[in-house]
Amino acid sequence: MNDVTHNYFAARFFDGEKLLLNVSFTIKNGIINSLRANSLASDTAEVLDGLVSPGFIDIQVNGGGGDLFNSTPNVNTLNTMATAHLQFGTTSMLPTVITDRLSVMEEAAESIASVMAAQHSIIVGVHFEGPHLSLPKRGIHSAEYVRALTDKELQVFSRTDLGKVVVTVAPETVAPDVIKELSARGVLVFLGHSNTDAETALKAIEAGAVGFTHLYNAMSPLTSREPGMVGAALSAQQAYCGIIVDHHHVHPLSVKLAYQCKGAQRMILVTDAMAHVGSDMQQLPYMGTVIQREGSKLTLPDGTLAGSALDMIGAVKNCHFDLQIPLVDSLTMATSTPAHLLNAQHRLGYLRVGQQANMLLLDDALSITHCWVNGIKQHNYNM
Repeated sequence: MNDVTHNYFAARFFDGEKLLLNVSFTIKNGIINSLRANSLASDTAEVLDGLVSPGFIDIQVNGGGGDLFNSTPNVNTLNTMATAHLQFGTTSMLPTVITDRLSVMEEAAESIASVMAAQHSIIVGVHFEGPHLSLPKRGIHSAEYVRALTDKELQVFSRTDLGKVVVTVAPETVAPDVIKELSARGVLVFLGHSNTDAETALKAIEAGAVGFTHLYNAMSPLTSREPGMVGAALSAQQAYCGIIVDHHHVHPLSVKLAYQCKGAQRMILVTDAMAHVGSDMQQLPYMGTVIQREGSKLTLPDGTLAGSALDMIGAVKNCHFDLQIPLVDSLTMATSTPAHLLNAQHRLGYLRVGQQANMLLLDDALSITHCWVNGIKQHNYNM
């Protein structure tokens, strides 16, 4: 293969950790080959007008482009989801399987294994959200399929051909020794959809759980005499917390409190996106009911929140413009922090020499004007 090299210059450049100025860099065969800050643009460099950022990493994506992974857990759905979310800056994602039958989980795993074997440029693993959850905090997860963990599910979670595997469990339904076993097999255990007390949650963290799924939502709250799962999440310094910043799932003050407690290095922006994102879909049939869209909000007919219509650039904008979280931290929570969770920081989440050239060009309003995946320019967005 012939070497393909591109030269670029950016006046503003976020490398995944800090904001650099006047950066000259080259991309060779999809990898950042050289990078120099405080430089001058060469005659051969393409000047990028705006802020360059690493592409976003979304660890919780249920659907997109009109397709829900649970409903059609095949390769076509995965490609549709990846294309739909790419326009919003997601260059790496974990398609998410909501609580369902074992056969759906197995079919989803086969599809993930297929795209991983083909070295999919955007899909880097899978997130199984359930089915081992708490019935009182199951949210839209079907009570029919919430169940105890058996060897059959363990076999699915433990497959080594799925890329990065995240599994959300309720710690009152999955014992610490099982969490320890999952962790030993390389599974990233998250805690969520749980009505447990703080002590049980912290024991799960001690056993190897690494984070909490959509902080505040579908979990026991922080109160004066019972810290609950929220208290455990905010106090466990090393634990990651995914959070849905769409102004529907979490009050702005609660987001800011979590950010103050955890910092940008432990907070991860997630979408929890349903099929509506990247499509004009208004209603989605789901488990015998329907998920309806009203503006930017998704609910069941009874008003229960049902995933989100959020996209990653929307989450970043909400953090920075609405909540006044510094731009570097808002971007960090969408890039390098999820990369560290996935232990993929050597190739994803940063723009440094040797890193995969997944990057975005943002204007002053944080709209995406261009996107690159593996060094290849994908679209002219002008959104």
